[in-house]
Amino acid sequence: MRKIILSILGLALIAVAYFGAKTLINNKNKPKPVVPKVVKTVLTDTVKNTTVPIVIQANGNLTAKQRVELYSEVQGIFKTGNKLFKPGQKYNQGETLIRIDASEYYASVQSAKSNLYNSIAAIMPDLRLDFPDVFPKWQSYLNGFDLNKTTPKLPEISNEKENYFITGRGIVSAYYNVKNLEQRLAKYRITAPFSGILTEALVTEGTLVRNGQKLGEFINPSVYEMEVAVSKSFASVLKEGENVSLSNLEKTENYTGTVSRVNGNIDATTQTITVFIEVKHPDLKEGMYLEANLDAEKVDNAIEIDRNLLLDSQEIYVVKDSLLDVIPAKPIHFSETKVILKDVPNGTIILRKPVPGAYAGMRVKSSSSTTTTKDSIK
Repeated sequence: MRKIILSILGLALIAVAYFGAKTLINNKNKPKPVVPKVVKTVLTDTVKNTTVPIVIQANGNLTAKQRVELYSEVQGIFKTGNKLFKPGQKYNQGETLIRIDASEYYASVQSAKSNLYNSIAAIMPDLRLDFPDVFPKWQSYLNGFDLNKTTPKLPEISNEKENYFITGRGIVSAYYNVKNLEQRLAKYRITAPFSGILTEALVTEGTLVRNGQKLGEFINPSVYEMEVAVSKSFASVLKEGENVSLSNLEKTENYTGTVSRVNGNIDATTQTITVFIEVKHPDLKEGMYLEANLDAEKVDNAIEIDRNLLLDSQEIYVVKDSLLDVIPAKPIHFSETKVILKDVPNGTIILRKPVPGAYAGMRVKSSSSTTTTKDSIK
């Protein structure tokens, strides 16, 4: 009985092995499934070489072209004027910004003027007797002398004898002493050199102003300048009077400025040159941050594409017979997002947008654009 059971189990194992081997052989002979190839659709442009301007992008803050820092050259009490001396206050040209109490000093000036008048009056009898020919002009000078007005210029001395006589009486030295005092008296009143606005006020009415103390800042809000630094390679092409496109950070406002000055010195550390851009607009304020686009020069027979389309090997992808290929390119100028290329033949089909995982020989389907490369990137 035992032998019969073992014989049955052996036959069963042989049958299982037979059918298992047959199944494996049949599966091995089945054809492998064909994986369909995916052909990516890419956006392309047809190269048309044109003249491409090199635009230098720079940025900076606006500062008033006309700016005055107000300092006191005398000492005294700040007197109240017609307008409050506060930031934001507007003044017209010639209008008084600051008036300092000069009562004591004014009295000393009047005293010196009176002494000059008396000195001239004292020599008039001698002039009548010894210099009758010059007496009339000195008499006319005295008649026109007004203590409440600026001291008039002394009559012109006509000969050597008159010069000795007048100088010997101390008239000339007394006159220049008076003029010196009058010049200092004028410093007790500071006037607006141009129509503008007060941007900083460091003193208030009634305070004691000291000699050399800073009082504030006064600017002309109608004209501003922006200082930008550009590469020294453009030093020879930047010209005064060139128009510059300006915009704010949000790109919501655009302004037009002009290159007013170009510094003749190149910064030894950064190898850049400073350019000053003048701009006028009622909406501008000092300290505003603007971006500028300066037209440096124009490159003939060139195209402009996105920087991410240029490979590290100075090559770009092109489409030939539905396959990607690479050709060499010569970059001329890099901006923040664009690059200008030369030596790309006309009619070449290039990518307009980068393709992830792209490689030479990759099969693609081209989706042409009706615009030229230069136009499509703007």
